[in-house]
Amino acid sequence: MMDITRNQYFLAGLVLLFLGLEFHFVDSLVLSPEFTQFLAERSGNPVAAVSATTQTIFQTERPSVQKTVHLPEWMGWCFMSIGSVLILHSAAMKKPG
Repeated sequence: MMDITRNQYFLAGLVLLFLGLEFHFVDSLVLSPEFTQFLAERSGNPVAAVSATTQTIFQTERPSVQKTVHLPEWMGWCFMSIGSVLILHSAAMKKPG
């Protein structure tokens, strides 16, 4: 079994810190029509049937429905705090070798 090293903790902390910053500054995400259709088909959402019917009626290949995902405010703070703790933990670990 492989142990997690200091560098791996630091990298995971940086990734989570930057992901948290991104989630903190982004208010909402608008998914592409293709990905919205993909999610609707996989989840059994009635939007998939409506989009398929609309495509048949209007003879379009591209679905017109787009889903907007609103991120909660706490998500950015959560990722930033976990990332900061991992970075500080990696600094407290002893050096390899």
